[in-house]
Amino acid sequence: MKKTLLLTVTVLSMLAKVQAQQSNTQAGTEKFKPTNESLKQYQYPDWFRDAKFGIWSHWGPQAVPRQGDWYARHMYVQGSPQNKYHVQHYGTPSKFGYKDVIPLWKAEKWNPDQLMALYKKAGAKYFVSMGSHHDMFFLWNSKIHRWNSVKMGPHKDVVGLWQKAAKKEGLRFGVSEHLAASFNWFQPSHGADKTGEFAGIPYDGRDPQYSDLYHLPADSSDIKEWLTNNPGWHKKWAEYVTELIDNYHPDLLYSDSKLPFEDYGRKVVAHYYNQDIAKNKGKLEAVYTPKEPSEGKWAQDVERGVLDSISPFPWQTDTSIGDWYYRTGQRYKNANEIAQLLVDIVSKNGNLLINVVQTPEGDLEPDVVKIVTEIGEWTKTYGEGIYATRPWKVYGEGPSTIKSNQKRGDFGGLTDTREYEAGDIRYTTKGNDLFAFCLNVPQGDIEMKLLGKNSKYLTKAISAVSLLGSKQKLSWEQREGSLVIKKPADYPAWKVTGFKISFKK
Repeated sequence: MKKTLLLTVTVLSMLAKVQAQQSNTQAGTEKFKPTNESLKQYQYPDWFRDAKFGIWSHWGPQAVPRQGDWYARHMYVQGSPQNKYHVQHYGTPSKFGYKDVIPLWKAEKWNPDQLMALYKKAGAKYFVSMGSHHDMFFLWNSKIHRWNSVKMGPHKDVVGLWQKAAKKEGLRFGVSEHLAASFNWFQPSHGADKTGEFAGIPYDGRDPQYSDLYHLPADSSDIKEWLTNNPGWHKKWAEYVTELIDNYHPDLLYSDSKLPFEDYGRKVVAHYYNQDIAKNKGKLEAVYTPKEPSEGKWAQDVERGVLDSISPFPWQTDTSIGDWYYRTGQRYKNANEIAQLLVDIVSKNGNLLINVVQTPEGDLEPDVVKIVTEIGEWTKTYGEGIYATRPWKVYGEGPSTIKSNQKRGDFGGLTDTREYEAGDIRYTTKGNDLFAFCLNVPQGDIEMKLLGKNSKYLTKAISAVSLLGSKQKLSWEQREGSLVIKKPADYPAWKVTGFKISFKK
């Protein structure tokens, strides 16, 4: 009996050593190292290149006052609209701060399964949940940060429940982190009113017992920068984001900044890629989207804007149908505007990630539901020319392609809200087919100047032209200088319509 027990212990010990050696070997042969050259090995997964359209939930406690984006910061800026609102409805931030707003977020009408089913019907192929905004409130079940949605507010693992709903609908799942900027962004919470009844009385952010939410005071030379220079905060950021990655293993990770903090950032991205390879048994499926040109290391993200030409690397626009957080009386993009934006982005090798604004309670207003539903009707009709397509030789033609007509966005690229004319065309391709989208309703016959017989972009003559979503036969002619399509009498009501063009073999 003793010999058997000894033999068992010996075998188990040997197995443990072998497993430890295998783990060490695997760790030593991880594909990605935290260097720029190593990260350039990255290969864009097909799911992201094919998806084209994702929906984002940019949602959290800052929605509670219904005053839009950046409430948690501006409520501490005396005289700002948010500060005036806060004082009127909650009192001075010296007594009632952002920490006291957090418990008011209950998310009592939030139904992730119902919303995800709506988003899938809208044509979204991936969904992104807010992980944490600059307000340092985590929407995941964190073990290292007490200010999270499981311990406070709705008392739910928001990220986890979104992920479960996305998987149920077959959508890829991502998370966004806005933490890198938080350390400097939240510094106004350490101030005080300069005038009035509470002049000189510190806001609650200066109380050391809440420093894990509002941070410690920043160095005066650092405070004006978007990203802090404090190495201790760099380490904290890496710890937080690594926990988020390891808890949920998302398909996509978004940073609301350029790659944060040099070496720390590269270590986090390398870890993100390596753990994804391990999760997927050797295949890399992860996508990282910071706001920085990629050079092949990741997918560049452009906030509220689009690139002005075809990118050799897949990229992403992030924008919203309205404000980032719920705001009373806001204007929303309509389905036609979203379709215009989507087509323009896809023609340039990009994806559209759009925030669908939720109420503080977690549901959608009726007009938002209507917009999302209409997007689904459009993608159902014209999706053949969107999903799994690739850029053509030229992204488009028409007045919007002329540089003098283009307006720059606030965060790089061109603005994501533009007026398009009837002559504005965008092109995508899939296999042997070419798709041409009109970005506004043509007044007469539709003329595509890049598709004439003499076009330097064509090697074969056109054999067929059809209107996506329609069985009607079109009258068309390929002339020397253009393809001319006679506008059908029952032209679709959509501003954005697509044509499928086939070529002789």
